[in-house]
Amino acid sequence: MAPPVAGRARRKNLSPLARQVLLYSLFLLPAVFDLVEGWMGWLGPKPYRECLHDFGRYAFRFLLISLLVTPLRRFGGINLILYRRPLGLLAFTYAALHITLYLTWARELDPIRIWGDFITRPFLVFGLLAFVILCVLAATSTRKSIMRLGKRWAPLHKTVYVAMVLACVHYSLAFKVWHVEPFIYAAIAAVVLATRLVPKTQKNRPTPG
Repeated sequence: MAPPVAGRARRKNLSPLARQVLLYSLFLLPAVFDLVEGWMGWLGPKPYRECLHDFGRYAFRFLLISLLVTPLRRFGGINLILYRRPLGLLAFTYAALHITLYLTWARELDPIRIWGDFITRPFLVFGLLAFVILCVLAATSTRKSIMRLGKRWAPLHKTVYVAMVLACVHYSLAFKVWHVEPFIYAAIAAVVLATRLVPKTQKNRPTPG
């Protein structure tokens, strides 16, 4: 009697939830490495700057990659829809770390310094608005939220496009001197968002004979 190889293979495969958790955990490692290097003093005299910029870039990248899932499936036939939620949660997590690091390590929870920054650096307002949207999307990303919101869930989660635009503005204005990288990311984001405007082709239905 042949051994049940197929059954064993199925048991060895990771469940969809396990794969999502694995992806999320794996891509949190850069944050751990940055914090350890900053704590050990390996990132220069102001390590919080390196961590702050890295966390912001990772938040932007994961948000952009999460928005790439749909056009990749539609135009490239690559189905990564299973990983869209953990990618979005990674964007939210890195954005939360970015803001937490700014408030605690960079500004030491000093309300006067923080308020002064918001008055003189308008790019912070764009970043904060983007983060508020990501908070709402992260809080409503569960199955219970989808069922509870019903038809309202899809329009709500389309606000991720607004968050992407706000993040582009925030990133582009964040530097005191010219940096080309934010504008490259903004151009990529514009292309990704523009794919949503391409009308869907309808398959021709056979006419009754």
